[in-house]
Amino acid sequence: MPDILNTSLTGMLAFQRALQVTSHNISNANTPGYSRQVADFTARVGGGAGNTYLGGGTQISSIRRMYDAMQTEQLRTSTTGFSRFNTLASLSGRIDSLVADPNTGLNTGLQSFFNSIQDLANDPSSISTRQAVIGEAESMVGRFQSLDARLGELETEVNDRLTLVVDDINRLATSIASVNEKIALASNSSTPPNDLLDERDRLVLELSENVSVSTNIQDDGTMSVFIGSGQSLVIGAAARQLATTGSEFDLTRMTVVYQGAAGNTPMDTTSTGGNLGGLLEFRTRILDPARQSLGQTATAFALSMNEQNAAGMDLRGNLGGDLFSVAPPTVLYSSDNTGTGSATATVSDLGALTGADYILEFDGASYSLTRADNAQVVPLSGTGTVADPFVGDGISLVVSGAPAAGDRLLVRSTLDAAGSIRSVETDPQAIAMALPTRSAISQGNIGDATIGAASVVDRSDPGLLTSSLIEFTSPTTYSINGAGSFAYTDGDPIVINGSSVTISGTPAVGDRFTIEANYGASGDNGNGLLMADVQSADILDGGTISINENYGRLVSGIGATTHQAQAGLEAQGVVMTNAQAAVSSTSGVNLDEEAANLIRFQQAYQAVAQVVSVVSTMFDSLLAATR
Repeated sequence: MPDILNTSLTGMLAFQRALQVTSHNISNANTPGYSRQVADFTARVGGGAGNTYLGGGTQISSIRRMYDAMQTEQLRTSTTGFSRFNTLASLSGRIDSLVADPNTGLNTGLQSFFNSIQDLANDPSSISTRQAVIGEAESMVGRFQSLDARLGELETEVNDRLTLVVDDINRLATSIASVNEKIALASNSSTPPNDLLDERDRLVLELSENVSVSTNIQDDGTMSVFIGSGQSLVIGAAARQLATTGSEFDLTRMTVVYQGAAGNTPMDTTSTGGNLGGLLEFRTRILDPARQSLGQTATAFALSMNEQNAAGMDLRGNLGGDLFSVAPPTVLYSSDNTGTGSATATVSDLGALTGADYILEFDGASYSLTRADNAQVVPLSGTGTVADPFVGDGISLVVSGAPAAGDRLLVRSTLDAAGSIRSVETDPQAIAMALPTRSAISQGNIGDATIGAASVVDRSDPGLLTSSLIEFTSPTTYSINGAGSFAYTDGDPIVINGSSVTISGTPAVGDRFTIEANYGASGDNGNGLLMADVQSADILDGGTISINENYGRLVSGIGATTHQAQAGLEAQGVVMTNAQAAVSSTSGVNLDEEAANLIRFQQAYQAVAQVVSVVSTMFDSLLAATR
């Protein structure tokens, strides 16, 4: 009877524990990261009884966690991808709405400004129409500044969010290391610490939202966690940290570094993943190029309008001046520089201007220029002096000081331009709608030669407004202001004092043509028409696209990137949902199943208790019979 009682008691204890496991499952049915637990029953070793072998009852050999490592890994990977695309799609969508919206973008403003120029060309003497041009110029500048300010706010937001994400990663790393320590202490037990394992997996899954994660289980049960391109974040109970710090050239631009044993290492944006990777990728792939392209458009707009206005004559008979001001390329110095080298930059060729950032580096003997985004070497001409500056990709660089080997400078060709543009002309009469020079034919000419309108080819020529007389000394030769003998070719341009004219036909000896200042020509719109043509003139990208087309390229590029990010988000969302369903099917708590188990274990417990009751009755009968 004692053997029967012991066997029954093992059953009662085992089913009691099974009921505890079932109760634990039911209680945690809605706990995030909880994995269903199962009590594994095994028969206890029995013993011989005479010529028979009797069992020893039952026991709970282990409480097993329903867990699939492959499914968990797939969930982590899909979570990382979803978070990355979610960040990209959200932030790029905001830029897309900003640049494409007629109320905030440039297209409407550009069209309104050039419409006002065309209106003035139709009535160049109208002061009120000239005042409207100045108003549209102010409005255009406001659009550039507003767009750049909004993009600058996004830059600040990225910096703030990077700091928050890094803090969250560090918090999770510390928590994982702490759980690792507890698991290592509990690993001596025959039953694994399931709840601690669940907590660690939950923390790692949360970590995978911020950065790509890979893991490895060690012999002592601890988990090693690696992030990005393989940097170790958690080893056993020790956690490494990330940090945000100002960049090499700009302390206000946050970069993420891994604080390893060998020092700080910048995080690789191509393999970071998660929210962290999405933020870094958004800044380098979308935000920076958008600001650069916007600045390139602002630079081209301001310099082209200034150049064309300077090529005309205003209502007071003066050559035109600048309508806009825009900052030249910005030069920033590396915090690691040890020398005193410096540089100044200007835009020398709009057609070659890319808008990219560049690294100007001194190797101890000479300077070299590379693009900051792809490390492509840019050929440099010149010597870097004021008289002979370095020239590369449309930028002129004048260097000075005493640089040390390895010193680096960052040249931002256009990134800061849109925020710096200003309208500087407030006098409506100073808008130079007229051509500065005009051509005339003498009434006494007897040949059939005619002269075309004068055009300016060099507005800096000091004799531009000086009158010049072209007199033919023969049908094939002419003099200028009574001097020289120049060969005449029908239809070939003749350039004098920065003005060019074309004479066609057959002149007679003594025929005269003049080029003179276009004073008093308040109704002349020759230069105004050229100013209106700036909108569609091919001046960027090697002279292949206009200002309008350059901004349109920005809008379409951001739109395409946003669409790709949204498509990736939708696809990754499906993958993550499937991965969550797979994990749930394996590890999730089914309340119907647990209710059935509850009844089953309860009935088994009651049955074993009945056996104990029977044994008690038998024992009482035995005692009564032997009194």
